[in-house]
Amino acid sequence: MAHPQFLNSPKSFVVDALRGAVATTDDLEWHPEPGYLTRREPLPSGQVALLSGGGSGHEPLHAGFVGRGMLTGACPGLIFSSPNALQVRAATRAVDAGGGVVHIVKNYTGDVLNFRIAGDLAAEDGITVEHILVDDDVASEREDGPGRRGTAATIAVEKVCGASAERGDDLAAVAEFGRRTARNARSMAVALRACTVPGANSPSFDLPDGQIELGIGIHGERGTERVEAMPAAELVRRLTDPVLASLGVQRGDPVIAIVNGLGAAHPLELQLLFGQLADYLADRGVVIRRSLVGSFVTALDMDGASITLVRCDDELLDLWDAPTSAPGWPNAPAGEFRGVPDESGMQFRSKVASREDEADVPGTADALGRAAVGRWIGAFVEKVLAEEPNLTDLDRRAGDGDFGTNMVAALDHVDVSKIRGTYAPATVFESLSDAYLGHAGGTSGALFGVWFRQFFRVAADAPHGLDLKAIAAAARAGLDAIQELGGAQPGDKTMIDAIAPAVAALESAVAAGRSLAGGLAEATDASARGSEATADLTARRGRASYIGEAARGVVDPGALVLSWLFAEAAEAARPVG
Repeated sequence: MAHPQFLNSPKSFVVDALRGAVATTDDLEWHPEPGYLTRREPLPSGQVALLSGGGSGHEPLHAGFVGRGMLTGACPGLIFSSPNALQVRAATRAVDAGGGVVHIVKNYTGDVLNFRIAGDLAAEDGITVEHILVDDDVASEREDGPGRRGTAATIAVEKVCGASAERGDDLAAVAEFGRRTARNARSMAVALRACTVPGANSPSFDLPDGQIELGIGIHGERGTERVEAMPAAELVRRLTDPVLASLGVQRGDPVIAIVNGLGAAHPLELQLLFGQLADYLADRGVVIRRSLVGSFVTALDMDGASITLVRCDDELLDLWDAPTSAPGWPNAPAGEFRGVPDESGMQFRSKVASREDEADVPGTADALGRAAVGRWIGAFVEKVLAEEPNLTDLDRRAGDGDFGTNMVAALDHVDVSKIRGTYAPATVFESLSDAYLGHAGGTSGALFGVWFRQFFRVAADAPHGLDLKAIAAAARAGLDAIQELGGAQPGDKTMIDAIAPAVAALESAVAAGRSLAGGLAEATDASARGSEATADLTARRGRASYIGEAARGVVDPGALVLSWLFAEAAEAARPVG
């Protein structure tokens, strides 16, 4: 049983906390539409702006590093779930002062996808964006898969870039300093106790008494090795050796040494670890030029710590030493208390498409009209909402447990009664796409949003309803878009494993002249088989890839949800066909 937590409700946990953060921080402002933070004090015209963000639960990252000399803005997501693309786009617009915007992005699929989409959208707004990818976690370092995760080195990148921008460097220079810092930074983490997501009944993973987990991630992911507890000096060596090896640090090399607490580690423990680290680096002939000890990039209440080394030179050290007023940085001055914002002003309010009184789209035996599409999507939404606990459990066993809550976060914002009764097909799919892109966040929010956007586009060009050819075209466009964004292929244990066989079945049915009902039935069978087969796969993409064989035997929840979508389509076509 999980220990008690300070909260009113898991659903309001993030915005309840943001109220307190804004109330106690002088130069921080919340923008509820669609939900991001910026400095109250605008940048001088022409200065480069810095924007970062990520799932909540890592505080003080990122909100605590918004301030003069560091970030200009931050986009908070739900717990351990990336912000969505519309948040990032709006924040990019808000912080831009004419000098361009640097996006500092941790290497997690959801963060990368949503910031990438937002960067493309910002280009439409005439804003120049540079992306810096932080990928420092050596525990996830291997040739295949999504690459090293972004963890505690993020604060070093934010500090260096912030100082560069503050002194007036141009966009290219700021970005290059950030990339240089990221290239020269590596981290490794350990947990003595896993974190517990707000409202959950158990920790993210169980650790037997007397054991610790090496190589854990900052979203509650299990590590790469479970070992018996050991003295701090030995533990520091186990954490530091792979960091030194990955960086190729040699005797005499200068570094910035960071000991970061993951949420529940006491300052005494962190200082103890730093003392051991200093001793060990001295023995190796590595020169510590600067140090930083404290809890900066956390994983909720995880009892653990990480060690980060950043190879440095005098130019980077000058930027590291520059002053900042960001409240999460040590010695940041406190501002005068200004009161607590009203609860109504602390919400995420991305709009979802809602158009009524549209021309009716009658259905036929060969095409799904308004009523059939309403039955299809209404039943799909209701099933996903009802199955949230099971989806969350599947994702907790194979990833970090946020999939079910991301589904609910999106689908809670669609009006099922209007989907069933009044929306035209195009509006149904646009509403779903907006809900996922604007409210879900994470990898699932981005990919499901892009998926349903293709159905919206096809439906908008199909005034007489969706026939089998149109559904096949939408599914093919959705598959191509998801693969282009996320890079997953069939066999990677992702939603692609349910979509790809369904698309093949749909295209085959179109070529063979099958009926609408017959083609959808074949696609449903193919998708269900593909979803079930993910239980036997080892993940190569997404967060499940970080735990490898431990996710075997678990069906991918994204693939399962997509199989339900095709099943409900076939069911809706039956009365028509």
